Amino acid sequence: MNWLQLISNKRLGQEQHSLRHDDRSEFKRDGDRLIYSAPFRRLQNKTRVLPLPGSIFVHNRLTHSLEVSSLGKSLGDDVARRLADRHPELRGTLFEEIGTIVQTAGLAHDMGNPPFGHSGEKAIQTFFTEDSGNFLRHKVSQAFWDDITHFEGNANAFRLLTHQFVGRRKGGFVMTYATLASVVKYPRASSLAGDHGKFGFFYSEAPIYEKIADELGIIRMSALGEPLRYARHPLVYLMEAADDICYEIMDIEDSHKLRILSFEETRDLLLGFFDENTKHNILQRLKDEEVTDENEQIVYFRACAVGKLEHECVKAFVDHEEEILNGTLQGSLIDNIAEPQREAYRACSKVSYKKIYHSKPVLDVELSGYKIMETLMRTFIGAAVHQEKFHSQQLINRFSSQYDIRSNDLETRIMAVLDYISGMTDVYALDIYQKISGIALPIV
Repeated sequence: MNWLQLISNKRLGQEQHSLRHDDRSEFKRDGDRLIYSAPFRRLQNKTRVLPLPGSIFVHNRLTHSLEVSSLGKSLGDDVARRLADRHPELRGTLFEEIGTIVQTAGLAHDMGNPPFGHSGEKAIQTFFTEDSGNFLRHKVSQAFWDDITHFEGNANAFRLLTHQFVGRRKGGFVMTYATLASVVKYPRASSLAGDHGKFGFFYSEAPIYEKIADELGIIRMSALGEPLRYARHPLVYLMEAADDICYEIMDIEDSHKLRILSFEETRDLLLGFFDENTKHNILQRLKDEEVTDENEQIVYFRACAVGKLEHECVKAFVDHEEEILNGTLQGSLIDNIAEPQREAYRACSKVSYKKIYHSKPVLDVELSGYKIMETLMRTFIGAAVHQEKFHSQQLINRFSSQYDIRSNDLETRIMAVLDYISGMTDVYALDIYQKISGIALPIV
């Protein structure tokens, strides 16, 4: 792969249009388009890991995405600066905008996630594999069955960004090729998802990804006739690193706010990224500046940890540039940073798994979210399959006109249900659940 081909501002759905000439680059336009969109706004009311706030505000999908976007910009700008020194021919080209591309990818990366975090994903998957949706196994194609039984937020984000919904323009959000490719963390078909359950695009959007990948010169890893599998676009590594850093480090900070972790536990985890001399300097600065508030100290430790990880990921990317461009790099950038920081990150991950992701507040929201999603799936998939029933027609009338729920094709109708449910906020999903269950009535 080569940089000049990889960074293309050709726009999906408008390939024949001439570029506009104003002060915004095409990549900046991508980001603006997302920020002003309804799906992006809805992220403010979607659980990421910890329950949505009561009196204590923790991260939701929106605040997480904004932080990933910000860090992605720093990663991309720093990489661009260092690689331009190595490759002077890249100066003055679109390559210098990779910071903006990664910034936009950070905004988009969670837009396809359903309500209630990973519990929502699991509820969609298991409806078809373990619940009443299993009867559809022999009514749909194998490729479609693989898609819905592995339903994945990243693949759904690519669909949301590229699919032409009813009455909408061709190309979905009409994003640049480079930005779209930078969002796809797992560029393979769902039949290759394996035990980890990760893939990059649904069968319906596979031709779109194939078109983008071929235009950008992304290395195809599968032979003709085999399920699609590509090497990653290099900028995916930067977007992924920003995501990894933000969710791991910010979960630690949030857990301190919620008193899941003590001050001492949080401090030791965040300072674990530094040698003893640097730790001393960090603590001394707080002492010199008379910062005694524990929450403020944690904020400073977090900022230092994020800064250190950003530096290490930039170094890892630059050091492994050839492997990244050849599609041979093993693991993520975090897997390839210096040993002390990698071990400190793993320590955070272990604590997160044990004390955060299995804490009572997290388990409670997952259990509730799963039940809500299970009910929505059973009700609306049932309506999509048995359209002729009176109650089905009542439910179908709830759908926005952009969803092709009245299609003659069963797979299209099922996908319309998944589009509808995955686009819900937590609160809206709860509201619909209560109404269709007869628990609550609308008050006029």
